[in-house]
Amino acid sequence: MSQLSVLNQFIENALAEDIGSGDITTMATIDEKQMGRAIFHVKEDCIIAGIELAIIICQKVDPLLQIKFNVQDGDSIKANNSIGSMEGYIHSILKIERLLLNCVQRMSAIATKTNYLATLIAPYNVQILDTRKTTPNFRICDKWAVRIGGGMNHRFGLYDQFLIKDNHIKAAGGIKNAIQSCISYKSEMNLALPIVVEVSNIDEFNIAKEFEEVGRLLIDNFKPDQIKNLLNLNTTKKIIEASGGINASNIEEYAKTGINFVSLGDLTHHVSAVDISLKIV
Repeated sequence: MSQLSVLNQFIENALAEDIGSGDITTMATIDEKQMGRAIFHVKEDCIIAGIELAIIICQKVDPLLQIKFNVQDGDSIKANNSIGSMEGYIHSILKIERLLLNCVQRMSAIATKTNYLATLIAPYNVQILDTRKTTPNFRICDKWAVRIGGGMNHRFGLYDQFLIKDNHIKAAGGIKNAIQSCISYKSEMNLALPIVVEVSNIDEFNIAKEFEEVGRLLIDNFKPDQIKNLLNLNTTKKIIEASGGINASNIEEYAKTGINFVSLGDLTHHVSAVDISLKIV
């Protein structure tokens, strides 16, 4: 399924969840022909994200809605600023108000956090990756926000990358068995997908680095000084990613080790929505 199809499906499901059989309060209190204008207010400093999505949602719900923003995705916004407006039928405005705000608030929170962390490690030529620790059915937007904030996307799901983790290794009877099985499956199915291997100790690192088909090694739950020692063993010059317990307080120490990537579930599962409102004027 294409990214556009996933996005359209998300919007349809989200609207159905919220609107159901109809916005009964709006239908009871406001004439369906009444027109109005609403203003978006950002109440705290942030990197704004979700603007493009908001426009797509408006066009999908009511093409007659006129939505205009004076900012774009990725802009740095100061607190207490108006960032745009929406004009049209009040029924349409109120129908999509919550979905618009939920998306923009969460995406802005993720983009803001990603941007902050990316800025911390910018001097070390290390890239930030997200994970699959996203809100169910909102992954496409969570990962979109990471890109807006200056991060990169890891695999989108279980289907677009071989990622051999601890449970695969355990169930397969060891890391060598797991890697060889993935190589065979990739060949049999004619899949042009990367193979990434998570290692949890030096023995696994030494085994995985010798496989030419393995493109990246994910070092999980190692301290920065332990990673430096592992990098000295990286004789095959594998791309190295670190994960596990990495956050704002220690990300620079990891970046200084010489790794290529850091992946953080923290980007998407520990964020507080940016305070943004939509008020009819």
